Amino acid sequence: MMRICRSSILAAAILPALISCGEAPPPAPPPLPQEALDAVTDDAGAPMDQLARQIDELFTKEGLGETRAVFLMVDGKIAAERYAEGYDADTRHISWSMAKTVTAVLIGMLVADGLLDEDSPAPIPDWQRSGDPRAEITLEHLLQMRSGLRHTEAGDPPYESSEVRMLFLDGRDDMAKWAKEQPLEAEPGEKFEYSSNTTVILADIAANALTDSKNPDTRRRAVANYLEERLFAPLGMTSMVPEFDASGTLIGGSLMHASAADYAKFGEFLRAGGKAPSGEQLVPSGWVEKMLRPSPASAHYGYQIWLNRPNANLEWPHPLFPDRAPQSLFSLIGHMGQYVLVSPDQKVTLVRLGHSTSEERRAMLQEAADVLALYP
Repeated sequence: MMRICRSSILAAAILPALISCGEAPPPAPPPLPQEALDAVTDDAGAPMDQLARQIDELFTKEGLGETRAVFLMVDGKIAAERYAEGYDADTRHISWSMAKTVTAVLIGMLVADGLLDEDSPAPIPDWQRSGDPRAEITLEHLLQMRSGLRHTEAGDPPYESSEVRMLFLDGRDDMAKWAKEQPLEAEPGEKFEYSSNTTVILADIAANALTDSKNPDTRRRAVANYLEERLFAPLGMTSMVPEFDASGTLIGGSLMHASAADYAKFGEFLRAGGKAPSGEQLVPSGWVEKMLRPSPASAHYGYQIWLNRPNANLEWPHPLFPDRAPQSLFSLIGHMGQYVLVSPDQKVTLVRLGHSTSEERRAMLQEAADVLALYP
């Protein structure tokens, strides 16, 4: 027996000897279901079995919530695509706050058209009255969520939050009007406060830049047609459905609907610096650079988009994973676990759509980081 043990230690090759020395091998992972293998393409850019297993865990591992769709693009090509039962390639998934980044691109196109200026005071007449301190709020302050307005995204009880009141209670018929009426609680530019109300103000500014009409249908058509002609159609985002309130304002902070593939196309568009697959520059590359520049008030946020930058001053856990992926990574993030993770250094765009609690999202993100770790 001693001879066998010495031999096993020296050679580290004979399984029975390892077992006899008390060193049982690690259990082999269970075989992958066929649907996990079928989800990965031949041009995935990573070991197919490893990628299939990592994506399978997003759907099957306990404690992550419900994953409904995963869509992975690598260097502009589809690397993996998988859906949970009841969902498929044609399913439109609600964006929640991922819509904010679409609104930021809308503002960027209007700036490029000469209709808006991000460095000027926000074009809101009520704020420009003599003695109103809100006159100091610029368009960039709104884009970076540092307007100083009293917009509390989450409340306790929930119906007291600014978001719930705007979307479902006293502000629901004219959301931008309600959001614009709120007073300052901080000096413009000083404090980061994430707010869906702020993005609806941006959407209202966009509508007013495109039409002087106050007619809801006219406002709705002006914004919808602009987005379709200038953004969605060139990107091939055929499933995109934006929602509007009763006043005709785009609910640009939370309510758009699209397929997983179309969310991936939008992520790839940003990764390409604002270019469509045809090579057409839809929004200036300089605007995308500004979107991805850390805000002076919060290093992990840009223009309506989350950045994978460390931030030591956070009250809550970081929404991404700066310890596990390049700092150049950025993400659209929506309520209950909607993500478009874009890593330019790795040439990767990963879409995960589903339903997860705050605790489950933290665990789920680590699984998403495992997918990204397969790419150098």
